[in-house]
Amino acid sequence: MHTRMSMIKNIVFKRFNSNLKKTALHDLHVSLGGTMVPYAGYSMPVLYKGQTHIESHNWTRTNAGLFDVSHMLQSKLSGPHAVKFLNRVTPTDFDTLPTESGTLSVLLNREGGVVDDTIITKENQNNKFHIVTNAGCAERDIEFLRGELQNYPALDCRWKIIEGKSLLALQGPKAKDVLEPLLEKAAQGRDLKELFFGQRREFALKDGTLIQIARGGYTGEDGFEISVPNEKAIEFAEKLLANPVAKPIGLAARDSLRLEAGMCLYGHELDEYITPVEAGLNWVISKSRRNLVNEKDRFNGYAKIMNQLNNKAYNRIRVAFKYLKNGPAARNGVKIFLPDAQTEVGLVTSGSASPSLNNINIGQAYVEKGHHKSGTELLVQVRNKFYPIELAKMPLVPTHYYKH
Repeated sequence: MHTRMSMIKNIVFKRFNSNLKKTALHDLHVSLGGTMVPYAGYSMPVLYKGQTHIESHNWTRTNAGLFDVSHMLQSKLSGPHAVKFLNRVTPTDFDTLPTESGTLSVLLNREGGVVDDTIITKENQNNKFHIVTNAGCAERDIEFLRGELQNYPALDCRWKIIEGKSLLALQGPKAKDVLEPLLEKAAQGRDLKELFFGQRREFALKDGTLIQIARGGYTGEDGFEISVPNEKAIEFAEKLLANPVAKPIGLAARDSLRLEAGMCLYGHELDEYITPVEAGLNWVISKSRRNLVNEKDRFNGYAKIMNQLNNKAYNRIRVAFKYLKNGPAARNGVKIFLPDAQTEVGLVTSGSASPSLNNINIGQAYVEKGHHKSGTELLVQVRNKFYPIELAKMPLVPTHYYKH
């Protein structure tokens, strides 16, 4: 009976797994002992054999961790009116963004809600932009961007998905030491020490393969996101992992690392009903775009977002918190109360133990305005029990970005 049930489970899993997409690194993950799970429509490694979640997390904080983020959607926007189009769908000033530099922004619907968070890089002065958006939002992002382009047919610009490229994230204080030996020193003298946080440039590997490297990432550590041709992805990853200070890291550690760094996860901290102001992302709304007289220059949801920004016309705000005592982690959807344990004032959006903070439980949440200041003590209700928390400034763990 037990054998028959196991066979049935395996058949069900295989059928389920067959519907999942695979990145170019899938076979490498399996060979490295990756525990593969469904994530954003892909089969992705959550953990690797021989590593615990805590060990993976701490390794990235102290050495170099390699993440497969090829499930992210890479695309290009180009044309004379590319900036005008970005002015419609984001609140960020890309006209003044330096060449080969990128920034976090948000795609906005007509009500000012966040369709997705995104990294947009200006490739050159000819209105060419590289865009990275979330895998879980890929279908919606495609529909949204194509729809917005159709809504403004007078704008001369083109958007297309980049095919055949993998995206790897190498994160941690020793990431530079792992990546640099694999690069060919270009004639123009390009060197990783001249690539600063937020910048993205083309480099060549020793065999002449051209890759694009962006300095940044999702962990709060120094690191790189590297776009490499699919046919070279496994070979490149194996060369990175041949360095003893580099290890493959899965989704479990990626989530706890980003929580410590105060990063948002779409579908948790962000969705189409949350504005960038409520999400505490005021800085993505460029100052040059906050007083736009001409309606044609305004971004989606401009009136609502500026009312929130100028008049604090919102009821909730994103916060971070730490547990004050031991207890089970507060996950998405857990309610937050005032110390009286009667008055509900918020909802948890993400939560887990923090390996960098002695495994105390941390998280992010939305709480009512007036109860959102750092140092405020509240309660989370987990399994019908209340646990004291304290709101804290983000990031919960100091970041180590490589800046000028």
